[in-house]
Amino acid sequence: MSHNSFGHLFRFTSWGESHGLALGCVIDGCPAGVRLTESDIQPWLDLRKPGTSRHVTQRREADEVKILSGVFEDERTEGQVTTGAPISLMIENTDQRSKDYSDIRDTWRPGHADFTYDAKYGVRDYRGGGRSSARETAARVAAGAVARKVLGDDITIRAALVQIGERKIDRSRWDWDQVRENDFFCPDAETAKLWESDMDQIRKDGSSVGALIEVVCSNVPAGWGAPVYGKLDADMASAMMSINAAKAVEIGSGLEAAAMRGEDAADQMRQGPDGQPEFLSNNNGGVLGGISTGQDVVVRVAIKPTSSIRIPRQTLTKDLQETEVVTKGRHDPCVGIRGVPVAEAMAALVLADHKLRAAAYG
Repeated sequence: MSHNSFGHLFRFTSWGESHGLALGCVIDGCPAGVRLTESDIQPWLDLRKPGTSRHVTQRREADEVKILSGVFEDERTEGQVTTGAPISLMIENTDQRSKDYSDIRDTWRPGHADFTYDAKYGVRDYRGGGRSSARETAARVAAGAVARKVLGDDITIRAALVQIGERKIDRSRWDWDQVRENDFFCPDAETAKLWESDMDQIRKDGSSVGALIEVVCSNVPAGWGAPVYGKLDADMASAMMSINAAKAVEIGSGLEAAAMRGEDAADQMRQGPDGQPEFLSNNNGGVLGGISTGQDVVVRVAIKPTSSIRIPRQTLTKDLQETEVVTKGRHDPCVGIRGVPVAEAMAALVLADHKLRAAAYG
């Protein structure tokens, strides 16, 4: 199985399966001298881990990360720092229930990668989806935490859930401080309360629902990215589309740009109070010609409803026998909720890579 790595100069390779002994990643290209301990990584994993509310999967995993290589500490470093060598991170699986999946060993679940994995490899790990499981995103979040250390404290990466199903937030009530105060990473406290009842009904129905995540990266310097095939927004789109269940990505105004007139879509410029260029809008999401403008880089990613539901669905077995399937086990009724810290991590990984590219290539 190829294509388990992401990035160029800052590059990570994830490994492991949903029901294996452990999962993790190897990060290559992290500069030497970056202060890094498990405590720098763990808080981000805690945001993604399962079992944190009734609205997500009840699988119980501590998701405790261990740094296996690539760091060193003695009296000269005054703390643990990266050495420039590959950084290996490991997260053990401790609460897998493989027996929950025995009934669907030979049945393709609609919406899952069961059929395509069989078509490509002729073998698949049916226990929780194996490599195709969203459990793999724990490794991404761990790698993203290291990327944040490379970026430094000046660059801020924040994400929020702005839509679940048909119910959207009221942007006039946007408050970043609310994102960590509810179970949905929602910046609108009133909508978060409505989502609670929405999700209770979805779970009672045995169904699932999609969501929309918005990522905002602030204080990204102008000049990151490259024209044509090294575009910052293209890499952001690739990163977000690599997330499990992602079906669409928008940069800036996104799909709304199709309905705009040119005079409205163009981000006009004036000289700011500091003598530097100042944009009057941000329809282009902080990227022009594939290169950052210095504005907020704004990305949205649409996450489809979780395919594992308790409502019978028509499908086929590996022997092409028609049947119905009901997926047992513990699943997220809205995988987009825990997708918020994953989207943040992927944005951090892209930006760290482009920071090193800018330093190397100009």
